[in-house]
Amino acid sequence: MTDSKNINNPVGQGGGQRKRLSRAERQNNGPHRNLDRQGAADRKAELVRKMREKARAAEGAGQTDDDTAQN
Repeated sequence: MTDSKNINNPVGQGGGQRKRLSRAERQNNGPHRNLDRQGAADRKAELVRKMREKARAAEGAGQTDDDTAQN
């Protein structure tokens, strides 16, 4: 075995072939991204629900923030 000039990269060691990627995967739009997006949508929906409940509770108690008060 011959060594390359770089000691961290000896010729004939490791490597292997790369997996063929679909066009969507090359654009970082593979199936894993769909799961990430679904999780993000779920978290956002939960946050919006909590904020609306909090706003209703504040409105029911007669407390409104300056941002939400209407003139």
